[in-house]
Amino acid sequence: MNKQSNISKIALFFIGLIAINFISNKVYKRFDLTQDKRYTLSQPAIDILDKIEEPIIVKVYLEGDFPVEFKRLQIETRQLLEELKSENQHIKFRFINPLDNAEKLIAKGLQPSQLSVQENGKISEIVIFPWATVQTGKKIENVSLLKDTNAQSQGEQLQNAIQNLEYAFANAIHKVSSKKTKKIAVLRGNGELSDIYIADFLRKLGEYYRLAPFTLDSVAKNPTKTLQKLSDFDLAIIAKPTEKFTEEEKYTLDQYIINGGKTLWMIDQVHAELDSLMATGESLAFPRDLGLTDLLFSYGVRINSNLIEDLYSSKIPLATGNVGNQTQYNQFLWRFHPAVQSANNHPINKHIEPVNLKFANSIDLLKNSISKTILLQSSNLSKIIGTPTIISLNSIRQQVKKENFNKKNISLGVLLEGEFKSAYSDRIQPFKIVNPKKKSSENKMIIIADGDIIANQVTRGKPEKLGVDKWTGQQFGNKEFLLNCVNYLLDDAGLLDIRSKTISLKLLDREKAYKERTFYQFLNVGLPLLILSLFGLIFNYIKKKKYQ
Repeated sequence: MNKQSNISKIALFFIGLIAINFISNKVYKRFDLTQDKRYTLSQPAIDILDKIEEPIIVKVYLEGDFPVEFKRLQIETRQLLEELKSENQHIKFRFINPLDNAEKLIAKGLQPSQLSVQENGKISEIVIFPWATVQTGKKIENVSLLKDTNAQSQGEQLQNAIQNLEYAFANAIHKVSSKKTKKIAVLRGNGELSDIYIADFLRKLGEYYRLAPFTLDSVAKNPTKTLQKLSDFDLAIIAKPTEKFTEEEKYTLDQYIINGGKTLWMIDQVHAELDSLMATGESLAFPRDLGLTDLLFSYGVRINSNLIEDLYSSKIPLATGNVGNQTQYNQFLWRFHPAVQSANNHPINKHIEPVNLKFANSIDLLKNSISKTILLQSSNLSKIIGTPTIISLNSIRQQVKKENFNKKNISLGVLLEGEFKSAYSDRIQPFKIVNPKKKSSENKMIIIADGDIIANQVTRGKPEKLGVDKWTGQQFGNKEFLLNCVNYLLDDAGLLDIRSKTISLKLLDREKAYKERTFYQFLNVGLPLLILSLFGLIFNYIKKKKYQ
């Protein structure tokens, strides 16, 4: 009887194990106990994954022997991909040692990074390939795992990289798995920036949306048809117009906005260019009449015909002498090119580098029912220069008096949200349309008082990367900021919410750890042995006393 009972217990034990294993495979649950919920996917990322019905192959080139910091990046990347796979089994990933195919990776545009690593008080250089690829069918997207930033330390750089992981992979999966549905019009006909100066941003934008140039010239002949065609677009980009808008053109844009069209305005209200200044040493900056004042005024803003000087600015190269036949250049802070951010922690400007503006104007925010969020503003050490005025490169060499820079947080870029009133609601319309509207439903637009925010530099007829200064190599957040603006205006896939997710890493102070290594070695090795020895002595003492 006892033997049969034991056999039954053993059988029940194994049946129980099998049942638990079966249930655990069917009912799978992961728990995120971190304070910042870093291992919990954002809802927009889940929404993207829910639409995937074809296999997504992810290759990560982070296999190999890494220093502790980048081992952390490897671990965090693996954990994120496990989360993605747990959400959708179509996600497949593997880690690959890049050194086995380094030349092929470089040929595909996956450039290695050379990093300084401090270990045991010594600094050494290592080369890693911080890249991944996301592929479905013939579509493939490269994913940079080490975000380009102006981080002051390697720890900050690692934090930015880990913080960007979810967005980087969700963005890549979204691009290879989705179809372009929303349309963007790039306005032409009023002296806007030519294609070569906006090529880098349009190339980036083209990865997500359908783009097309749109000219307002046809308004003069057939205004109603022009408005109808413009209404087919979800967003209109107005990039640094230099020629005055006619009333017909303004009314077309007005009714486009009132009927729900989104707009991204990048306006220069003053004529001031660095190229002419470099050629002559000084230049006249004077107001530019675009005829848009009344239009923007009705929406709740006014762009002033002035210039902003800011002590927090980017640099320009100036010749300082000659060595033999070679001209020597040095970099100087140019106060008319402010490097700006905003105190408002809005998803559009969260986690991005300072944005570089050039000859920016101030924006007045007018009282009306429209909600206004400042996206870009000057620093606490800035001032306003009226125009017309002479701008001279000699001002670089003049001593700066900080007391003159007594203006702070001057508005330079603003998000407007609400029900917009037509600028022509109480005026005679330039042309007749069927059912003109006087007020929009909920809508939004972004106005930036600088046309060059979107302009990339050009070298030998080829566009450079937007936001990267070709002279200094400094990285600015222009491209990321503008992409965030477009994503926000078009409510695209919630990618903006993923990008603004905050993760707090507890990083090791390596210098302190090296200096106090003896203490920590004793704490981790000696102290446990000491406790174990003490426990053994106490146990032996009690044992001897018990049997005496």
